[in-house]
Amino acid sequence: MAEILVQRAAALDEFTRLTAITWINEFVKLGGDQLFPYYADILGAILPCISDKEEKIRVVARETNEALRSIEVNPTENFDVGGILSIARRQLDSEWEATRIEALHWISTLLNRHRAEVLCFLNDIFDTLLKALSDSSDEVVLLVLDIHACIAQDPLHFRQLVVFLVHNFRIDHSLLERRGALIIRRLCVLLDAERVYRELSTILEGEADLDFACVMVQALNLILLTSSELSELRELLKQSLVNAAGKDLFVSLYASWCHSPMAIISLCLLAQTYQHACAVIQSLVEEDINAKFLVQLDKLIRLLETPVFAYLRLQLLEPRQYIWLLKALYGLLMLLPQQSSAFKVLRRRLKTVPSYSFDGGNLKRAASGNPYSQILHHSGSQITEDGDIDQDNGNLQNGINFASLQQFKQMQQQHHMLAKSRAQSRNSSTSFLKV
Repeated sequence: MAEILVQRAAALDEFTRLTAITWINEFVKLGGDQLFPYYADILGAILPCISDKEEKIRVVARETNEALRSIEVNPTENFDVGGILSIARRQLDSEWEATRIEALHWISTLLNRHRAEVLCFLNDIFDTLLKALSDSSDEVVLLVLDIHACIAQDPLHFRQLVVFLVHNFRIDHSLLERRGALIIRRLCVLLDAERVYRELSTILEGEADLDFACVMVQALNLILLTSSELSELRELLKQSLVNAAGKDLFVSLYASWCHSPMAIISLCLLAQTYQHACAVIQSLVEEDINAKFLVQLDKLIRLLETPVFAYLRLQLLEPRQYIWLLKALYGLLMLLPQQSSAFKVLRRRLKTVPSYSFDGGNLKRAASGNPYSQILHHSGSQITEDGDIDQDNGNLQNGINFASLQQFKQMQQQHHMLAKSRAQSRNSSTSFLKV
């Protein structure tokens, strides 16, 4: 009887569908656990009807779906977890959003109630769940992320999720552009932001596709600097020079952030490692300062005016103490075209820097009205990241040994070689066409 009703629920005739789904509804209410062997077939009939064009059918289908899902079952009692997962996975390809959402609710319910059994079929549904991240519906994407986060509670599955996610971003750049921020921010909420960023950094550090790695790091950096969900991570990074956990996180991100000069500079400004920011800025060569770099620099200058960098702007009240910060900002100013709006914004900000320092209650005026003169005044002294003068710190700045962090120069060298190789290929192609 159940098999016949399931078949009739897909009939073209509205009255037949309504009659079939109504009978199924009564069967579910009366039969309960006696319908275990038919759960998958019944679900396969209900889910499409949830998006039926007729409201009466949709109402009965939703009622039946809720009744079916509310029944507590034991997988050992002929309950086919694999069969239900197969139906739910197939319905994720439905053209109707409501059906896809209910299919995800079923996968989530099964994960919560029968986690071990669901993980046995993980290989059957994992690829489909990853593809669902490209869904046009935000609600569908958020539900998929909730399921992924539930699966990723195990370290092995967490690593697998992040690896597959990076892979999907690599083969579908539009996914990164459209959904990247939503996906990363949601995973940071569900799985701990530091854990997510550390894993992403580890993967991107060894990324073979250098162009993709650069784009991905820039996206992660922008999310780090702007998302409210990552405020605790930003606070931890701000303590990189005084906190062991902050330092460890900074070093962890540094390795992959080297793919993008602007990302490294942003990270250094956030972590208050201003002296190293200066070193990075001064190490930039002609190949680094291209249109893409200037676009990223423009974004950074505007971010410096947001509440996230309020601490940095307040530090400018103590130009004698934050010499390297001033030097870094003036360095960025020198890289910007003078007619650009970013140049004007940063120049106006630097003009507000006082020509004196509030030191021990006494006002100490600089040698001239220009605060940059203080940098020249102390250029012969060793200044640590926190502004202490005449301390012989060499390359060891508050516990971070930048002498050993050669990844930036090495990574940029790889990017330069790739750019030169492409330029040579283009020139060879052009010469061949002329001949």
